[in-house]
Amino acid sequence: MSTDAPERRRHARRLARNTAFFSFATGLSRALGLVREVVAASYFGVTGAMSAFTIAFQVPNLVRALFADSALQGAFIPVFTELLEKGERREAFRIASSLFFLICLILGVLTAVFVLFAEPLMSVFAPGFDDDPRLKDLTVNLARLMFPIVVLLALSGLVVGVLNSFEHFAVPALAPVAWNLVIVAMLVGLVPVLPEEDEIYAYAIGILAGTIVQFALPLPWLRGRGGRFTARLDWRDERVRRVLKLMLPVTIALGLINLSLLINSLFGTLVSDQAPAAIDKAFRIYQLPQGLFSISIATILFPTLARFAARGARDDLRRTMGNGVRQILLLLIPSAVLMAVLAEPITRLVYERGAFGAEATDLTSTAMFWWSISLPFQGVSLLFSRTFFSLQRPWATTALAGLNLLVNAALAALLYGPFDIAGIVLGTVVGTIVMCAAQGWMLRGELHGVEGGRTLGAAVRMMLGAALLAAVSYAVWWVLDNALGRALIAQGVAVLAAIGVGLTAYATAVWVLRVPEARQIRQLLVSRRATGG
Repeated sequence: MSTDAPERRRHARRLARNTAFFSFATGLSRALGLVREVVAASYFGVTGAMSAFTIAFQVPNLVRALFADSALQGAFIPVFTELLEKGERREAFRIASSLFFLICLILGVLTAVFVLFAEPLMSVFAPGFDDDPRLKDLTVNLARLMFPIVVLLALSGLVVGVLNSFEHFAVPALAPVAWNLVIVAMLVGLVPVLPEEDEIYAYAIGILAGTIVQFALPLPWLRGRGGRFTARLDWRDERVRRVLKLMLPVTIALGLINLSLLINSLFGTLVSDQAPAAIDKAFRIYQLPQGLFSISIATILFPTLARFAARGARDDLRRTMGNGVRQILLLLIPSAVLMAVLAEPITRLVYERGAFGAEATDLTSTAMFWWSISLPFQGVSLLFSRTFFSLQRPWATTALAGLNLLVNAALAALLYGPFDIAGIVLGTVVGTIVMCAAQGWMLRGELHGVEGGRTLGAAVRMMLGAALLAAVSYAVWWVLDNALGRALIAQGVAVLAAIGVGLTAYATAVWVLRVPEARQIRQLLVSRRATGG
């Protein structure tokens, strides 16, 4: 079954508008996230305390990945959407209500257990801190303070999943903006009044307070959706069990992917006290284009992919996924090139002030250079994973996530000694590339093709444009850096001019080379002007 052409065009325009707004909101959130990181870096640099916070936050963040956000939504949205497609709206909300209270029960108990046994658990993830009792205790206490975010984020993930199923993306996209604003406010307000040895707790308190706000913000927009959350816990319901069964492989897959970040920090503690924080600071910059483009596109397309899967419309599903892959590559290939060629000036501009010195810039920019290689592959892998979830076939990508983790851990163990931070990040990069390629190969059989030839042809033209981007952006930065010096404003002018001129060259190149996805953006802008949208 296939939709007719006019309906498909209208739906494509709606998806494009949703993607544009979601990208804007996500970009605003990620920009504020960078502001948050800049403020934190100015207070704490890449000191031992910052590394302790990094690891303490990654543990509940790993559990969050297991039970919240993408894991829960990846299992919940296909089932919830399927019920909406059948007109069973009230039944869909009954399933959501059961899951809401099941989350409260299970994750509430898990949080209590972690708080009791945090000390031995955290020793596993920070072996390099065993010889420093102060850092070890700090890591444990910070993890205990932040672990309740697991429950809040799981509930938030369910609420966002409901809204996304109704193609409402605005408020969920803006909630992380509030999260970042609360954290920045807590850092600025609490650091000056806390004792010097406890200043890092301001960051943890901000994380907890921001998560409460992020959960509460979308709740009013559930009204008027034809259903509501009720006080019920029917874990025996077949649809609830189906969500839980789908969650198991999704949880394992996303947990394995996120565990790679903890592996990086684990090996980082064996390199130096600064390494975990430096790797994390580079990853924060890496997340800006990732969230701005690939997460936005995957989030917007996921309910549509789930609908096509529920209808059995495999041609529409393949076409939508293929177009999404090319859009991601169009945006992430130049992002990766800019991160690579301008790694040091970007890091210096964003972080180097206060406690964050030249040595920290060198460590962080090294990590960012290697992170950049995986950026397009990570973006495409994310959309491939959502496609598997929409087909309610998550076990395939779960096995590949295990392969990713094994490659990551093995290479990091082999390379951290001779290559320090570069070796640790390179393990993650290779694992991501292997997973992306394997996912594409498996989907090719599942969907009778993934438009591979068309995508490869477009990618080659994008790479040619990216080569021009690399040369132009580095040349512009080098000239302006030598002419203007290293004052903060001068750095900003040099970096932003290099990015702007380089992206202009890239946009011109992909237009001249007739990359179809570049022309889709122009058509969207023209249609919005014509309709006054």
